[in-house]
Amino acid sequence: MTNTEIVQSIYAGFGRRDMAAIAALCTSDLEIRQTPLLPWGGVHRGLKGLGDFFALLAENVETVPAFSHFIEAGDDVVAVGRLTGTARKTGKPIDIAIAHVWTVIDDKATGFHAYIDTPAMLSALAR
Repeated sequence: MTNTEIVQSIYAGFGRRDMAAIAALCTSDLEIRQTPLLPWGGVHRGLKGLGDFFALLAENVETVPAFSHFIEAGDDVVAVGRLTGTARKTGKPIDIAIAHVWTVIDDKATGFHAYIDTPAMLSALAR
């Protein structure tokens, strides 16, 4: 598989909520980074961190990413698109721009940095 296909497989696992399939495509020392301004943000490490990240995400939002394109640049893959759904606590709709940067080495994801329209997400989360 190409690095882009590995990243697409991770998103397919997310769509099925199949953590085992996602974990199988990641290294045990995976590093997840997202702005600490978000309830699920900060730095999460390892497969436990992966589980914690997705648990916090699911606790706060019900969303689906849709990607317009992927940019493969060596070990990095940038997934560009939109995130749509609902903020759980407020019921407000979410429709924001996203760019996710994955690092894939030896057919496994070693890093995930999520960049989203943070002001728009914070607005959806605010009561």
